[in-house]
Amino acid sequence: MNGATTTAKSPFDGIRVALGIGGLLALAVGVVILVWPGKTAMAVTALVAAYVMIAGVIYAAIGGLSSSSGAWARVGHVLLGLVFVVAGAIAFTSLSQTAAWLGTFLGVLLGILWIVEGVVALSTLPRAGSKVWSVVFSIFSIAAGALLLVAPLWGATVLWMLMGISLMLLGVVNIVRAISLGRRPR
Repeated sequence: MNGATTTAKSPFDGIRVALGIGGLLALAVGVVILVWPGKTAMAVTALVAAYVMIAGVIYAAIGGLSSSSGAWARVGHVLLGLVFVVAGAIAFTSLSQTAAWLGTFLGVLLGILWIVEGVVALSTLPRAGSKVWSVVFSIFSIAAGALLLVAPLWGATVLWMLMGISLMLLGVVNIVRAISLGRRPR
């Protein structure tokens, strides 16, 4: 032995770091959503618009560079790419309006999905283990879906704020988990 001490790395060190970083990110994003809900919605919209434009360029390149595809497939890819690029460019021209439209669209979509989910739950009633819980779930699901259809942007805003609160809470919990992981109970 040369006197140098070797410190054994705990198998939990990597997990602790990952939990801590993930927790800090979730906490930060949750705080940002709650402090600046409109700005973060616009930032998410900008990310979607950027993705759409990149996808459009890729589709156009596939259509323009593909020698193995037929003419209609190539034209279709180029046209699809152009539609994507134009849609992304329009989204970037007014991020606040696009964010509101996207929120409304998601609110309507979620409302429809919740109504369908409630109806499907009712259709499984003859085979349900607990008919009462199935009916209660169906009523809540259909009512929540109808509420979202009546006020989709309001519903999307509430869900956005709930996501911010959830991210903050989950972030704090993951930070605590990271700090306490691998410690022996007292």
